Amino acid sequence: MRIAQISPLWERVPPFRYGGTELIVKLVTDELVRRGHQVTLFASGDSITKAKLCSVHSKALRLDPNIKEPHIYEQMLLSEVYQNAHHFDIIHSHIGYPVLPYTSFTKTPTVHTMHGIFTPDNEKIYRRYAEQPFISISEAQREPRLGLNYIRTVYNGIDTAVYPFFGEPAQPAYLAFVGRISPEKGPIQAIKVARASGLPLKMAGKVDVVDREFFKEQVEPLIDGEQIQYLGEISHEDKVKLLGGATVTLFPINWREPFGLVMIESMATGTPVVGLGLGSVPEVIAHGKTGFVCHSLEQMIEVIPDATKLDRQTCREYVVSRFSVETMTDEYEKVYEMVLNSQLKFAS
Repeated sequence: MRIAQISPLWERVPPFRYGGTELIVKLVTDELVRRGHQVTLFASGDSITKAKLCSVHSKALRLDPNIKEPHIYEQMLLSEVYQNAHHFDIIHSHIGYPVLPYTSFTKTPTVHTMHGIFTPDNEKIYRRYAEQPFISISEAQREPRLGLNYIRTVYNGIDTAVYPFFGEPAQPAYLAFVGRISPEKGPIQAIKVARASGLPLKMAGKVDVVDREFFKEQVEPLIDGEQIQYLGEISHEDKVKLLGGATVTLFPINWREPFGLVMIESMATGTPVVGLGLGSVPEVIAHGKTGFVCHSLEQMIEVIPDATKLDRQTCREYVVSRFSVETMTDEYEKVYEMVLNSQLKFAS
């Protein structure tokens, strides 16, 4: 198949450090190329890929201080994609609603992986293009009230080869928290759980511009550099060491998380996850086997001792069998074939 992949321009593919969507785009794109498909990746110019790369700017927009209107570059990229749509059998978008109006200008079908969330404003345009083929990344992500044409759920996957298995956690024991330092990710809640459990907490993740005030006023005062440590935005290698060395990874989210990549990253290294049961969490954690799905901070605190006793090999095998890049790409190939076969049937 001739496939176009559209990635957000804010981060490169793969992300330099933090960026779940761009990591998924990287993995799917390269695996499709490995399987013999002709793939063109539309992304930032500093992206690293096995596919043909097409870009409208030399580097990730967040790394360029001269960029004042990033949506302009997004529109330029989409124009490039759809002016060349006849060269592709299918277009796979990972950028959400901005692509929707362009889909009407070509016979080449577009499938949309929904990596983000719905807002009162963007819901309006999703409703207008509800017949487009949408792919959810968890069942919990779906919004039935919007009437969108969800054709499949495809769980995110990772390259398990770059997440080595840690048979034993590091000593002295500590808890891990990895993610954006933002209210919805629950860093304050993670600190509360750690303090109540008496275990050290090592936190890592970027602070976006919109979250700087939250970090400065609410999170930073809780960081003592001893029991509560903040490591900043770390590399992949450091993230793997942090997760793999932890006795438990905390995932105390405050929102309907569409997927939560850090959960499978942690379990791949052997470290169980204790999370709040919002959004995708009950679908990703095998309760009582690879972690615990809780319904309050008090419950999270209560299950920490039990979580430390879970079999780490089971955590690893669970991810390898269910959330690998190979399994994810198998599912996307099925989506492409489904859409193309449906188009042929309709045309005949």
